[in-house]
Amino acid sequence: MSTAESTWSFQDLHHLGLTVSDIERSIHFYRDLLGMELIGRRPSVTAGYVGQQTGYDGVELNVASFRISPDCRQTMEVVQYMNHAGEPAATGTNRAGNSHLCLLVDDLLSAVDDLSAAGVSFKSDPVEITAGPNKGGRVIYMHDPDGYTLEMFQPPVDADREESA
Repeated sequence: MSTAESTWSFQDLHHLGLTVSDIERSIHFYRDLLGMELIGRRPSVTAGYVGQQTGYDGVELNVASFRISPDCRQTMEVVQYMNHAGEPAATGTNRAGNSHLCLLVDDLLSAVDDLSAAGVSFKSDPVEITAGPNKGGRVIYMHDPDGYTLEMFQPPVDADREESA
Protein backbone atom coordinates (compact mmCIF):
# COMPACT_ATOMS: atom_id res chain seq x y z
CA MET A 1 0.00 0.00 0.00
CA SER A 2 1.41 3.39 -0.89
CA THR A 3 1.42 6.25 1.59
CA ALA A 4 -0.99 8.20 -0.62
CA GLU A 5 -3.60 5.46 -0.16
CA SER A 6 -3.01 4.99 3.58
CA THR A 7 -5.13 6.38 6.40
CA TRP A 8 -2.13 6.48 8.76
CA SER A 9 1.42 7.82 8.82
CA PHE A 10 4.47 7.76 11.05
CA GLN A 11 4.80 10.91 13.17
CA ASP A 12 8.32 10.92 14.61
CA LEU A 13 11.01 8.77 16.18
CA HIS A 14 10.10 8.13 19.83
CA HIS A 15 13.06 6.20 21.24
CA LEU A 16 15.83 3.74 20.52
CA GLY A 17 15.94 0.66 22.73
CA LEU A 18 19.08 -1.40 23.34
CA THR A 19 19.15 -4.76 25.08
CA VAL A 20 22.06 -4.94 27.53
CA SER A 21 23.57 -7.62 29.74
CA ASP A 22 24.30 -5.46 32.81
CA ILE A 23 22.14 -2.37 33.26
CA GLU A 24 24.30 -0.80 35.96
CA ARG A 25 27.36 -1.01 33.71
CA SER A 26 25.32 0.53 30.86
CA ILE A 27 24.02 3.34 33.08
CA HIS A 28 27.59 4.13 34.05
CA PHE A 29 28.64 4.18 30.39
CA TYR A 30 25.80 6.28 29.00
CA ARG A 31 25.34 8.64 31.94
CA ASP A 32 28.77 8.94 33.53
CA LEU A 33 31.04 8.55 30.49
CA LEU A 34 28.92 9.89 27.61
CA GLY A 35 27.05 12.48 29.70
CA MET A 36 23.49 11.50 28.82
CA GLU A 37 20.78 12.44 31.31
CA LEU A 38 19.15 9.50 33.11
CA ILE A 39 15.47 10.50 32.96
CA GLY A 40 13.72 7.32 34.05
CA ARG A 41 14.39 4.13 35.93
CA ARG A 42 12.08 1.09 36.10
CA PRO A 43 14.02 -1.75 37.77
CA SER A 44 11.23 -4.33 37.57
CA VAL A 45 8.79 -4.13 34.65
CA THR A 46 6.46 -7.14 34.75
CA ALA A 47 3.17 -5.82 33.32
CA GLY A 48 1.34 -8.46 31.31
CA TYR A 49 1.38 -6.44 28.10
CA VAL A 50 5.20 -6.56 28.07
CA GLY A 51 5.14 -10.34 27.76
CA GLN A 52 2.66 -10.02 24.90
CA GLN A 53 4.73 -7.33 23.19
CA THR A 54 8.06 -9.17 23.48
CA GLY A 55 6.68 -12.68 23.01
CA TYR A 56 8.20 -13.85 26.34
CA ASP A 57 5.46 -14.82 28.77
CA GLY A 58 6.23 -13.73 32.34
CA VAL A 59 9.20 -11.58 31.30
CA GLU A 60 10.76 -9.17 33.77
CA LEU A 61 12.68 -6.19 32.40
CA ASN A 62 15.02 -3.73 34.09
CA VAL A 63 14.82 -0.42 32.18
CA ALA A 64 16.70 2.88 32.21
CA SER A 65 15.82 5.80 29.93
CA PHE A 66 18.14 8.59 28.79
CA ARG A 67 17.89 11.92 27.05
CA ILE A 68 20.89 12.32 24.76
CA SER A 69 20.94 16.11 25.15
CA PRO A 70 18.60 18.66 26.76
CA ASP A 71 17.12 19.70 23.39
CA CYS A 72 16.62 16.19 22.00
CA ARG A 73 12.97 15.05 21.79
CA GLN A 74 13.87 11.40 21.28
CA THR A 75 15.06 9.20 24.09
CA MET A 76 17.14 6.08 24.38
CA GLU A 77 16.41 3.19 26.71
CA VAL A 78 18.56 0.32 27.82
CA VAL A 79 16.80 -2.88 28.82
CA GLN A 80 18.14 -5.84 30.72
CA TYR A 81 16.10 -9.03 30.54
CA MET A 82 16.04 -10.34 34.12
CA ASN A 83 14.67 -13.64 32.79
CA HIS A 84 14.38 -15.00 29.25
CA ALA A 85 17.81 -13.45 28.50
CA GLY A 86 19.27 -14.56 25.20
CA GLU A 87 22.85 -15.03 24.06
CA PRO A 88 24.81 -11.91 23.08
CA ALA A 89 24.49 -10.96 19.41
CA ALA A 90 27.37 -10.72 16.97
CA THR A 91 27.56 -6.95 16.57
CA GLY A 92 29.67 -6.45 13.44
CA THR A 93 28.44 -3.58 11.33
CA ASN A 94 28.70 -5.79 8.24
CA ARG A 95 26.06 -8.22 9.52
CA ALA A 96 22.55 -7.86 8.10
CA GLY A 97 20.03 -6.94 10.78
CA ASN A 98 22.52 -4.99 12.90
CA SER A 99 22.34 -1.26 13.42
CA HIS A 100 24.25 1.59 14.93
CA LEU A 101 23.33 4.84 16.63
CA CYS A 102 24.90 8.03 15.28
CA LEU A 103 25.39 10.84 17.80
CA LEU A 104 26.18 14.40 16.71
CA VAL A 105 29.13 15.93 18.52
CA ASP A 106 30.50 19.47 18.37
CA ASP A 107 34.19 18.57 18.85
CA LEU A 108 35.02 15.01 17.83
CA LEU A 109 38.73 15.16 18.60
CA SER A 110 38.16 16.38 22.17
CA ALA A 111 35.42 13.80 22.70
CA VAL A 112 37.72 11.00 21.53
CA ASP A 113 40.53 12.22 23.80
CA ASP A 114 38.24 12.35 26.86
CA LEU A 115 36.55 9.02 26.17
CA SER A 116 39.83 7.26 25.36
CA ALA A 117 41.22 8.43 28.70
CA ALA A 118 38.12 6.92 30.35
CA GLY A 119 38.79 3.55 28.69
CA VAL A 120 36.23 3.64 25.85
CA SER A 121 37.28 1.49 22.88
CA PHE A 122 37.17 2.84 19.32
CA LYS A 123 37.25 0.97 16.03
CA SER A 124 39.76 3.41 14.51
CA ASP A 125 41.26 6.83 14.95
CA PRO A 126 38.97 9.74 13.96
CA VAL A 127 38.34 9.73 10.22
CA GLU A 128 37.89 12.80 8.02
CA ILE A 129 35.07 12.36 5.51
CA THR A 130 36.56 13.06 2.08
CA ALA A 131 33.56 12.66 -0.23
CA GLY A 132 29.78 12.92 -0.33
CA PRO A 133 27.33 15.24 1.42
CA ASN A 134 29.29 15.17 4.72
CA LYS A 135 32.67 15.94 3.13
CA GLY A 136 34.83 17.81 5.62
CA GLY A 137 33.13 16.28 8.64
CA ARG A 138 34.68 13.80 11.04
CA VAL A 139 33.46 10.41 12.18
CA ILE A 140 34.41 7.51 14.42
CA TYR A 141 32.86 4.25 15.66
CA MET A 142 33.04 3.16 19.28
CA HIS A 143 31.45 0.37 21.26
CA ASP A 144 29.29 0.37 24.36
CA PRO A 145 29.93 -2.26 27.07
CA ASP A 146 27.86 -4.85 25.16
CA GLY A 147 29.62 -4.21 21.86
CA TYR A 148 26.81 -2.12 20.34
CA THR A 149 28.23 0.26 17.72
CA LEU A 150 27.90 3.97 18.38
CA GLU A 151 29.01 6.48 15.78
CA MET A 152 30.12 9.97 16.72
CA PHE A 153 29.75 12.44 13.88
CA GLN A 154 30.97 16.04 13.70
CA PRO A 155 29.33 17.71 10.70
CA PRO A 156 31.47 19.72 8.31
CA VAL A 157 31.83 23.42 9.04
CA ASP A 158 29.48 25.32 6.74
CA ALA A 159 31.69 27.56 4.59
CA ASP A 160 28.88 30.12 4.15
CA ARG A 161 28.46 30.49 7.94
CA GLU A 162 32.22 30.70 8.38
CA GLU A 163 32.49 33.55 5.84
CA SER A 164 29.67 35.57 7.46
CA ALA A 165 31.20 35.29 10.95
